[in-house]
Amino acid sequence: QVRLVESGGGLVQPGGSLRLSCVASGIDFPPSGMGWYRQAPGKQREFVAQIFGGGTTTYQNSVKGRFIITRDNAKDTVYLQMNNLKPEDTGVYYCTQIYSNHWGQGTQVTVSS
Repeated sequence: QVRLVESGGGLVQPGGSLRLSCVASGIDFPPSGMGWYRQAPGKQREFVAQIFGGGTTTYQNSVKGRFIITRDNAKDTVYLQMNNLKPEDTGVYYCTQIYSNHWGQGTQVTVSS
């Protein structure tokens, strides 16, 4: 059974930082590519970042230079370090295995003063 469990969300002021984690089980973590998506209220889910098995990363333009996606293959975990957060980063953040229909339950990130 595939499980993707996110954690690390919360309430943070603009300019602050958060680190999200996603622990995977039931999949071949390496070499699976892993990604983060987010969904703001009233909007469609959108791509944020992804990391492939070899370590190649891609980002949505609006988060480039602020967010960093990494993975720890020994822990079957993918991370999303989010810096200089803005109110428009608010939403539910989801972890996914690339090219699959496997998603986590999501973790809420709220950026507000």
